[in-house]
Amino acid sequence: MKWLDVDTENCSVRRTLDLIGDRWSLLVLRDAMNGVRRFDAFRRHMGLSEAVLADRLRKLVAAGVLETRPYREPGARTRSEYRLTAKGWDLWPAMIALMQWGDKYTADPEGPVLEVRHTGCDAEVRAVVECPADHAPLTPREVTVRPGPSAHPVRRNAPHSRPDDHASLG
Repeated sequence: MKWLDVDTENCSVRRTLDLIGDRWSLLVLRDAMNGVRRFDAFRRHMGLSEAVLADRLRKLVAAGVLETRPYREPGARTRSEYRLTAKGWDLWPAMIALMQWGDKYTADPEGPVLEVRHTGCDAEVRAVVECPADHAPLTPREVTVRPGPSAHPVRRNAPHSRPDDHASLG
């Protein structure tokens, strides 16, 4: 089966984008990975409305990407902090890759806003694609993409089955 013959309705990239693919969800994750925990801190730092932030936090908690932990300031009611779960931290390499791409193609002329460095030696951290058999890093020309076990033939006449709409990764 060739790529254009594969139905992408159940594609992992598509499902991931359905969950975290909007701007605000990604920025919530960015801030959580950089230590932001509280609703007011997220809102102040990102400048988004309470309603949008509450919606994104609720969605990420429901998906198991964030979890809530209660806290209470003296004299105030109990509130929730938001912390990344193991599932959330598994998105860290993807966030580093997005930042790496942005630093290369969209950064301000004076350079990136953040630098991510290895604590042990102070070298710049990079996201790479590697083979677990020690053939790293790989380029796109060195890999083969093929249909997996959940691949199904594309349904002809389906709205998402236009060849121009397909990307090279599922």
